[in-house]
Amino acid sequence: MSAPEPIPGARLLFSNDAAVAQLNHGSFGMVPIAVQRAQQRLRDEVEANPPRFFSVGLEERVAHVRRHLAAFVGADPDLTALVENATTGTSTVLAALGGGGDGSLGSGDEIVTTDHGYGAVDLAVDAFCRRTGTSRRVARLPLAPDDDAAVEAVLDAVTGRTRLVIIDHITAPTARILPVRRIVEAVRGRAGDRAAILVDAAHAPGILPDPVAGIGADFWVGNLHKWAYAPRGTALLSVAPRWRERLQSLVVSWNQDAGFPDSLEWLGARDYTPWLAAPTGLFVLRSLGLDAVRRHNTALAEHGQALLAEALGVAVPPRTGLPMTVVPLPQGAATEPAAATALRRRISDELATEVGLAAWRGRGYLRLSAQVYNREDDFQRLVEGLPKLLPR
Repeated sequence: MSAPEPIPGARLLFSNDAAVAQLNHGSFGMVPIAVQRAQQRLRDEVEANPPRFFSVGLEERVAHVRRHLAAFVGADPDLTALVENATTGTSTVLAALGGGGDGSLGSGDEIVTTDHGYGAVDLAVDAFCRRTGTSRRVARLPLAPDDDAAVEAVLDAVTGRTRLVIIDHITAPTARILPVRRIVEAVRGRAGDRAAILVDAAHAPGILPDPVAGIGADFWVGNLHKWAYAPRGTALLSVAPRWRERLQSLVVSWNQDAGFPDSLEWLGARDYTPWLAAPTGLFVLRSLGLDAVRRHNTALAEHGQALLAEALGVAVPPRTGLPMTVVPLPQGAATEPAAATALRRRISDELATEVGLAAWRGRGYLRLSAQVYNREDDFQRLVEGLPKLLPR
């Protein structure tokens, strides 16, 4: 497999350090220059007259952006709110489910997650369980894409006490797509409305077309600052109609009585410039061509994965059709979270290369992201340097 041809001019749209091989777009994204400038103009507008910016027309501007972004992911804008990130959206959902009253989770109830979930979400769930007396059950899913096995594993974890199931659309540590629609249908068939379903789609916007449409989950939350070129701090939380009245802001502010979504979006002196600049990111993405970007990034990620796997002498995991791939490290390397963090920092410091790296089931997995600013040379630097950093 050869590297794909670069998209003409795409590399010049970003301001990332040319001396660094940036192969970790999946963690924090990279904001195009045009979006940076749009956000800076908004900052200038704020500072020219803060009272006017916050008091004249801001709510309407935010609502307009929400409608635009919701359309991009296939969500109903009236059932969608802007939030800072997927973790904030998840905490907002948990707060609603643990707030007391009918339908609240408590002692004896269970939450199902998977062992492919995002660490901060697991921490939020564990904190919720300690506070409410709820317990967490973890479904073990295979690393290789196997939709039938994934559905079965989640169903095996669902019991008569299950009240919430949290499923990743694209997993962070293992970079694979889960069959969320099938999982939602299967859980509905077994638990009915007794169990709510939250889809953590942190990576879906910009990778998958219309990721909300047709899933049928109770809650969906996705970031736009990863693959949709929005400024960091831009995400959407979409909810089913029956939950709309339960959702409240984690911080009480002036619009608390306005209901969803306004109560979540208004927080006084919050920095609204990332949200207001986000449509410019979609403009850049569409200008490059959504399909062209997806094809380029996926092909380059798979090419880089194959190069590194050969250099390390490990098997290439099955392809997932994503612009993120994982490569298992040789046995004994980065088997614990602290060791994975230390190795990632060495790769950054000594190879001037940024990657994702996680310890999963006692083995280190290096996650590679590909974006339009990347070239084959970025991966070659890792191929040449990483073997020297690993234990022999």
